[in-house]
Amino acid sequence: MKIFCKYAKIPFPKLHWRYIQLLVQGGDIMKDILTELESRREEARLGGGQKRIDAQHSRGKLTARERVELLLDDDSFEEFDMFVTHRCNDFGMEKQKPAGDGVVTGWGTINGRMIYVFSQDFTVFGGSLSETHAQKICKIMDMAIQNGAPVIGINDSGGARIQEGVASLAGYAEVFQRNILASGVVPQISIIMGPCAGGAVYSPAMTDFIFMVKDTSYMFVTGPDVVKTVTNEIVTAEELGGASTHTKKSSVADGAFENDVEALAEVRRLVDFLPLNNRQKPPQRPFFDEPERIEASLDTLVPDNTNKPYDMKELILKVADESDFYEIQEDFAKNIITGFIRIEGQTVGVVANQPMVLAGCLDIDSSRKAARFVRFCDAFEIPILTFVDVPGFLPGTGQEYGGVIKHGAKLLFAYGEATVPKVTVITRKAYGGAYDVMSSKHLRGDFNYAWPTAEIAVMGAKGATEIIHRADLGDADKIAAHTRDYEGRFANPFVAGEKGFIDEVIQPRSTRKRVSRAFASLRGKSLKNPWKKHDNIPL
Repeated sequence: MKIFCKYAKIPFPKLHWRYIQLLVQGGDIMKDILTELESRREEARLGGGQKRIDAQHSRGKLTARERVELLLDDDSFEEFDMFVTHRCNDFGMEKQKPAGDGVVTGWGTINGRMIYVFSQDFTVFGGSLSETHAQKICKIMDMAIQNGAPVIGINDSGGARIQEGVASLAGYAEVFQRNILASGVVPQISIIMGPCAGGAVYSPAMTDFIFMVKDTSYMFVTGPDVVKTVTNEIVTAEELGGASTHTKKSSVADGAFENDVEALAEVRRLVDFLPLNNRQKPPQRPFFDEPERIEASLDTLVPDNTNKPYDMKELILKVADESDFYEIQEDFAKNIITGFIRIEGQTVGVVANQPMVLAGCLDIDSSRKAARFVRFCDAFEIPILTFVDVPGFLPGTGQEYGGVIKHGAKLLFAYGEATVPKVTVITRKAYGGAYDVMSSKHLRGDFNYAWPTAEIAVMGAKGATEIIHRADLGDADKIAAHTRDYEGRFANPFVAGEKGFIDEVIQPRSTRKRVSRAFASLRGKSLKNPWKKHDNIPL
């Protein structure tokens, strides 16, 4: 309007020319703005500069942006807050204000499904967390909860930014609060691709899955130097908190991979098994396997000698679509197996005793491992398939002193609490309290099958005979006869079948067929627990 007023008395030809001038000038201004925008973007993409990027590559690590590009579908990443800078003016920090402030955040897709992601940039202040750095992470976590999409965090950070003091600690606490609120609402996955120390470890610890990279990532609350000062122990960062430590000893991590590329590829594969949130079903994928496939080899899987082990993974692979099995915590508590398969293209969580390790006994570690997995499946409406061959809980003072009672109760609690479809197959031994714990009929199991080789009893024949016939312990022939009698009476699935605790005794070769049909019949299952604020699982 001002232009019209200003040039109202100018003859038309001159006025026309003035408009052309203004347009040209405006075009120049727009060109300048676009040039500056691209310049700022290029600067932001460089993070801490080419020298630090080269140093990152020399350590066998990708940059924050390279990781995001590999994780997400091509050209799907939409970045937030590229130009955000820190607000610290102490210790000369006002002279260094790199764009992005050490973390790349935004959303994209994995195989077409929406994912929120943050990736810490070690080239900017060592990836340390500042107030604005934390705000960027909180922003995408809030959006993930609001929009019902998983959060994947790529951690590569030296910890809290010391220059900002308590503000950085407050930032960590804000992130922790989002982790808590998101738990059980959207899947949360952490990938440790560098250092993760001090308070920084607690955010990944509250997520559903943690993956590490061998030799380049580590997690610990206090580093080797502090440990040496306080306890006089000499330990390397790798020994204290490396991938091997956390996958084999502590159970903090769910898996470890050789390099960044493999880790990101495997996380993409995992995401395909998971629903986007707790209100959606897991995705159904195309399958090319016959649901009623017969596996004759399973008839000979269980050895004639009841004390001889066999590999339960063979059964899992032969039941799964295309033998595709994504194992969780493969290197920890190997006496129990946890992971995901698909049956008729639909995700199923698998829990299985492994007779190859500790004869398949339950202990502290295996109970914790399986309980957490069962609770994850239940939170996200993933059906649970349980394969049982368990002679009981592992005896010994170490187990009792370590609290096997409470830890075993975690698995019992998890199964009993779960409202998702639950199918159980007893392949051989199901003794004592361990029979109850492993998704028995009494814990609201929907379908409980047994193979003809199943032995469901309070304990093994030899132990039971020595208790029942204590008076004959001095007579070997009598004890042997009593043992054979006990085996004939109880070393089979039919007593439990007579009481309705087993729905059907099935042929091993038809396991996939029967399991597939069972889950198909349970797709409309609706079961609610009594209202409560939350439970009080024995932690």
